Amino acid sequence: MANGGPVEHGFPHLETVRSALTAVYRRLSCDTVRSFSTSVAPVDVAFGDMDDLHLGAQRVARELVRHYRLPDARLIIGFREMRHAANVELAAGPEYFVELNDRFRTHRRDIGAALAHEVMHVYLHRLGLSFPGTRDNEILTDTAATYLGAGWLLLDAFREDGVSSQKLGYLTPEEFGYVLAKRSLVFGEDPSVWFTSAQAYAAYVKGMELARRDGQQPPLAAAGWVGRRRYARDRRQARERRQGLVAVPSASGGVPYSFTSGGDGEGALRVSFPCPTCHQRIRVAVRGRVRVRCGLCRAVLECDT
Repeated sequence: MANGGPVEHGFPHLETVRSALTAVYRRLSCDTVRSFSTSVAPVDVAFGDMDDLHLGAQRVARELVRHYRLPDARLIIGFREMRHAANVELAAGPEYFVELNDRFRTHRRDIGAALAHEVMHVYLHRLGLSFPGTRDNEILTDTAATYLGAGWLLLDAFREDGVSSQKLGYLTPEEFGYVLAKRSLVFGEDPSVWFTSAQAYAAYVKGMELARRDGQQPPLAAAGWVGRRRYARDRRQARERRQGLVAVPSASGGVPYSFTSGGDGEGALRVSFPCPTCHQRIRVAVRGRVRVRCGLCRAVLECDT
């Protein structure tokens, strides 16, 4: 939790976020992910200043348990002085002890955001889905909570001005916006109408710009002129070389696709690229216009290979 300190911006965890999206689809299945097509409604997690602190926190926790479909999970909420926003004790269940930062005693509107993250920890724990290392596992948790319909609360908790700041979660505001935008493009849901934070809306707009660019990379048919020209050059070089991998993606400005060849003529040339929805890599023959269905998320993609 950034509380008055500097807030990191940009997309420093982008590759981990994309890996988390792929992992969510692989572990849950496309049908299960699609069953989360409706986000947590603001009215269901609203917390007024006049509400009883503990009863209100328990009510919000129950709503998030219901949203994540954990009917036999019971959260016991407490408050204490701590560095982080919240912490959950991941035991066998069905009872889970969650501690919230004492700050939330007076910042009750953000209790739902903190609990969205902690209840997702319980959800992933039960699924047996995790990433190695604390940092990557927390990024997985933020990504899953956001993509499955509760993480808009985490982005809305981001507020920043000239003298103060607050941010919950491990993703940057723009990365939260990116995951929300990916969800919006799949389910047709606009979370921006729920934001109470102007800074959250700005981060969502930046995230949407990047999410849309994912669907405009060659060999996708929606790619722009510059990308198509570069792709044509790389494809020509791949055919000439007839060996291994070319146009290897890099961390700085590299292309997302790569070519492989079986070594028995032009017909053997294949291109590999990430699905713009779930980021699983797709491998197809280089043969011009083709419609491709991702085997993981079932997205249908118009390509010009």
